[in-house]
This record gives sequence, structure tokens and C-alpha cells, in this order.
Amino acid sequence: MIAHLLKPELDELIQKKEWVTIKEVLDDVPAVDVAELLDDLAPEVAVVIFRLLKKSKAADVFTYLSSTKGVELLETFSRQQLSDVMNNLEPDERVALMEELPGDLTQRVLNSMDSENIAQVRRLLGYPPESVGRLMTTNYVRIKKDWSVNRSFEHIRKHGRNAETVNVIYVVDEDETLIDDLRLNQLILAEPDAKISDIMDNTFEALSAFDDQEEAVRMLSKYDRVALPVVDSGGILVGIVTVDDVLDVAEEETTEDMQLMAGMSALDTHYSQTGVTDMVKKRLGWLILLFLGQMFTVTAMASYEDTLAAATVLALFIPMIISSGGNSGSQAATLIIRALSTDDIKFEEWTTVLKRELLSGLLLGSLLGILGTIVITTWMIVRGEPLTLSVGLQALTVGTSLVGVVLFGNLSGSILPFIMTRMGLDPAVTSAPFISTLVDVTGIIIYFTVAVLLLRGVVL
Repeated sequence: MIAHLLKPELDELIQKKEWVTIKEVLDDVPAVDVAELLDDLAPEVAVVIFRLLKKSKAADVFTYLSSTKGVELLETFSRQQLSDVMNNLEPDERVALMEELPGDLTQRVLNSMDSENIAQVRRLLGYPPESVGRLMTTNYVRIKKDWSVNRSFEHIRKHGRNAETVNVIYVVDEDETLIDDLRLNQLILAEPDAKISDIMDNTFEALSAFDDQEEAVRMLSKYDRVALPVVDSGGILVGIVTVDDVLDVAEEETTEDMQLMAGMSALDTHYSQTGVTDMVKKRLGWLILLFLGQMFTVTAMASYEDTLAAATVLALFIPMIISSGGNSGSQAATLIIRALSTDDIKFEEWTTVLKRELLSGLLLGSLLGILGTIVITTWMIVRGEPLTLSVGLQALTVGTSLVGVVLFGNLSGSILPFIMTRMGLDPAVTSAPFISTLVDVTGIIIYFTVAVLLLRGVVL
């Protein structure tokens, strides 16, 4: 909102080349809004504006820029400007940036950093992609259990300015093994001469540096913390993850799941930054797969060609029946995928889920079946057909088929995510189009099987 309001004024100042005034205006604008303003400017103008910012604020602004704009600015920076930006970024922000840089720019950026930061970046990049190790920051405050509260506060005042957060202070032993974490208010309320060991309870929750980033999202949400410590395989404290970092991860994971559930591969960047060619590549494979899958539907219908020829009216209700099953399956898949991703249900509970969805599928199918029978009967009478046994059986065929198709859709939509999880795949791959294609084929078989059983000797 602030960026939207400031843009006309900024454009006017840029035209007049009033750089001093621009510098004064931007000093009072939050970093995130400055980044939004820069994203809308041409690279040659954006870099001039960026140079007007104070060093500390410039680093904050840079973290909010889109990856495309960030790379554009880096390519135009002098060595000193690169150094100012990179050395003022948080360690996790440097790693995130290095992952996105083109190869020719990576070495130039590394050369601009001091040796300590280079070693830090390389160490963090040594962790697996998408792991907590890539997400954590090494800027935190740690104290020893034999220190007094007074000495701890002296240490916090000395080193806290560069820390990501001082809301939580970490207690380590002589080997840097994490043994506790203390909220700042615990220290504030303690007696100045008290030992840290006196206020410890030796309980804490920690992440492994090798955990998936989604685990950080889950843990911070579960324990309602602003930060969590990260340890290596030996329990050594190696970093922390803060809530602002995992919010970005949560957004990325949700976006990826939504794209997978839509029946396409997840985009590597934001939609606005993805070219048409890349977009087609991400979508074409799934479309071809689903298209070929629909050939099974054609094959299923072809096998009932004689039945269709004898009762052509049955063809009219095919879209209604198979779409009801597809909709039911998509609903079930969405509910289960989300429940699995939020740990609302565990993989081991699949039998419980199966029982629940069997019951709900029967209820939903029965209600839709009754409604379908009534609606089809009424529709055929309105068309001018007399209420005969033939009409009643055709309506009952539709109603009975709806029970079976909706039940199958419900069961397949709820169980396939568990199967995908068991195979080590993202359950979101069990997308709505995939479920719909599966139910289409099965729905045709169920529908015509019911038709043959109920209409033989009457219509067929």
C-alpha cells in the first residue's frame, strides 16, 4: 500500500533527478516497500536508487527484491557495492541468493565477500538442498550453564546486535553441545547472581540440520516458537531457524502443492518470472499423460457399444455420473493431502481413514443417488415420456450408478495419497485431474454394468 502511494511521487522525483530528496524520502520507508518500488523500475534507474540507501538498509531491501531484480542489480554493482550488500546479509539469505545466481555471477559475488562469510556460505551450501541446514542462520547468542545471569547479559549486550533474534538464548556445554534454551524473560526475571544452571530445566526442542525444511514449518507451528535451534548429528548447536524464514518456506510449499494438485509440475520460480516455454514444459507432460489416460475411458465405452446402441438415452447421463465421482474423489484427495501435510493424520491411520471415507462415500452416494433418481424421473416425464417401468428403471440405473461411482471416487481419493506417501512421493501428486481420469474409466464400467443388470429384458 505504501509503495503504491509513493510511486507517483517517486516517478516525479526521478524525472527531475532530485536524488537528495529521494534519499530523504526512502530513509523513512520500510525496506519491504522500498523493494516493491525498485521491482517496478528499470534496472538502470533501480541501481541508482539502491545506491542512495544506507548500507544496513540496502541489505534489508535486497532480501525483499524478486530474484530477477536482485540478479539485475548484482550484475551492475561495483566490487565495493557487492561487498557492502553481501557482507550485510544474514547467512541464510546469502545461501538463498547463491542458489539462484547464474554461474558466471556466482564467483564474482563470492570474491566480493570476506573470507569468514565465504567459509560460512560454503559450509551451509554443503547441506542437502531443501534441508534445514540451508535455511538456518549462524547468527545467534549462546551462553554457558556455569555463567551467572549478570555475565550472560553482558555477553548478550556484546553479541546480540548481530544475532537474528535474542528472544531465545541457547545454553551449550564446553563442547558446544546444546543442553537447553531459555526465553529472554526467564533471564530478566532471574536474580542477577543466579547461575544459568539454576534456571535451566534441561528440556528443549531442536531441529536436525538434515531435516526437510517442511519439518521446520511443522515444529515452529506445533511448539509456537519464534525460533528453534538446529543441531548436527552429534547434538552440536550449528544454527537457528526463525519464524520469518519458515513463513517463506510454508508459502513455497503451499504453492507447490497447489500446482501439483492442479495436474502440473511445480514451477521453479514465481508465475510472473516463468517464461512461456518453461510454463508449457511444466504443463505439457501432465496434459499428455491425462489425455492418454482418457483413452481408457474411450476403450471402456467402446466395449459397451451395443448397450449404448440399444439405449441411447444412457449416453446423456454419462457426464453427470463420472463428474460426480471425480468431484467426490477430488474432495477426498484434497482433505487427506492437507491432513497429511499438517500432521492432522499419520500414515499409520490409513485404515481409520478408509473406514471413515467408506461410510461417508456410502452416505454421499446414497443421497446423490436418491436425488438423481428423482431428478431423472422428473426430467423424462417433463420431456413427455409416460411413467413406465422402463423410465423408472433407467432413472434407478442412474441413481444406483451414482452410489457406486461416488463411493469409488471417495475411496480412491482418500487412499491414493497414502500410496504416494508410502512410495516416497509427494501426496499432492495425487492431483484432482489424476483422480478424475481414474474415476472416469471406473465410472463408465460401473454405470454400464448396472445398466446391463437392471435393464436387460426391458430396454436392452
